[in-house]
Amino acid sequence: MQQKHTLPAPGTVLRYAHFDGSSDALFLAQLARQAKKPVTIITANALDAQRLLEEMPYFAPELKTHLLPDWETLPYDTFSPHHDLVSERLATLYQVMSGACDVLIAPLTTALYRMLPREYLAAHTFFLKQGETLDVAALRSQLTLAGYSHVTQVFSPGEYSVRGGLIDLFPMGSPLPYRIDLLDNEIDTIRTFDVDTQRSIYPVNEIRLLPAREFPLDEAGRTCFRGNFREKFEGDPSKKQIYKDISKGLTPAGIEYYLPLFFTQTATLFDYLPENTLLCLHQDVRPVLDEFWRDTQSRYQLLRGDSDRPLLPPQELFLSSDSFFGQLKPYSRIEILADAQDVKLAAPRTTTPLPSVQVNRHAENPLEKLAVFTAQFKMTGGRVLLLAESMGRRELVAEYLQQYDLHPVVCQDFAAFLGSQEPFMLGVAPLHTGFVGQAAKIAFITESELYATHVHGRRERDSRKSSTSTDNLLRDLSEIKPGDPVVHEQHGIGRYLGLVSMDVGEGEPGEMSEFLALEYDGGDKLYVPVSQLYLIGRYSGGAP
Repeated sequence: MQQKHTLPAPGTVLRYAHFDGSSDALFLAQLARQAKKPVTIITANALDAQRLLEEMPYFAPELKTHLLPDWETLPYDTFSPHHDLVSERLATLYQVMSGACDVLIAPLTTALYRMLPREYLAAHTFFLKQGETLDVAALRSQLTLAGYSHVTQVFSPGEYSVRGGLIDLFPMGSPLPYRIDLLDNEIDTIRTFDVDTQRSIYPVNEIRLLPAREFPLDEAGRTCFRGNFREKFEGDPSKKQIYKDISKGLTPAGIEYYLPLFFTQTATLFDYLPENTLLCLHQDVRPVLDEFWRDTQSRYQLLRGDSDRPLLPPQELFLSSDSFFGQLKPYSRIEILADAQDVKLAAPRTTTPLPSVQVNRHAENPLEKLAVFTAQFKMTGGRVLLLAESMGRRELVAEYLQQYDLHPVVCQDFAAFLGSQEPFMLGVAPLHTGFVGQAAKIAFITESELYATHVHGRRERDSRKSSTSTDNLLRDLSEIKPGDPVVHEQHGIGRYLGLVSMDVGEGEPGEMSEFLALEYDGGDKLYVPVSQLYLIGRYSGGAP
């Protein structure tokens, strides 16, 4: 299904539009694979950036795709971004700088910020390798200069601990911390470990250590800060709290909005990109850029009156509209538009939205719409790929479909689907919305289309750390029948008795509300509003 797309020459732009559902992720994955050079996607909002990061690897898993996240703070905020965000940003910038990134995705607001220079990142990145001789005192000094904190127990990126011949170290940009075991002054082993259990996970041969901050806090960095501070702001700097904190080696909250003071010259995202990069603008970024600048100017005027915390003008922290679009000009560019009126497009529309295939639990066959669409699409030579959110959900969906005489063939990934001729297949993918590809005659259906009232599961950073599995959560009442064991999030295992209607005094007089009736050991009953279906999952253990 690798369609050929026209690629723009350097300094020129091609425009595409009419992407239904998640088809933009498929288009961009095909484009990046065909381009055979670095691709940078600048999205109009952070949600689309996160979505593309999740969806594109399904279509092109061989591409090294990275997200450059936002600080998730407002301009001039008096609190600092989370350590995990700084860690991810530094890791991504290093991957781009070292040529190890095929696709870079960045929200527009991230691309507008001025950043640490490439030279600083390169000079403060170093490696520890198994078998090397290690001077522990020198390492402690080096880690301190890089901004790492010495702690009794390591929990977060940017921390380290020395206990005799054991060194625990959580590098920036690493998903796990490392434990270095010394034999005399030689690195004997390096292993990752779990911060909660403290148990080793797997061995590695080397560790990459990035700086712990996006600015230097060594003597040279503090000296540069003090000099620039005195030059930029009037009055006695020794009376300013932020000046005094930096002079003492402290990092006051919100110091990131003074980043230019730590360097003689800052960089922009474009300073990190290779010259042959293919740039893609996802949706119309101009109104978003204009709104960002209006909000930033407004916040600057509102907060600049604090004499104890003087502010840098916005133009010293962010790229203006003219500067941003000027930086784009040398690159070959693709623009993905939502509205294509009066715009010449590089290709005609190649996708259409899906018709309704929503489960109707009140019908005799809740999956009738899906069955009709699948049969009709097959008659036109098309193929259907139904995508569940996880492996556990895939098994539940397969079981559910079989109850109504639908038997999709399971496929492991997108490549397996393309290599097969089966008309109806079931897989797992993080696609948010389905669509129909006209050229290849493939219909992608996600759980969002089956359960139209179901809010797509949160895909935030914190959800990856959650211990609660969503594999068995119900998406629709038609997935269970009376007598099935279920699990309530707060009340535990019970047996589903069916739906009951009760007047609980809400709404109009006599208006009935639907509840799920659950029976527990001893005959106790619990009535759960249908609107709280998300609290109930299917029981997957032994016989209750």
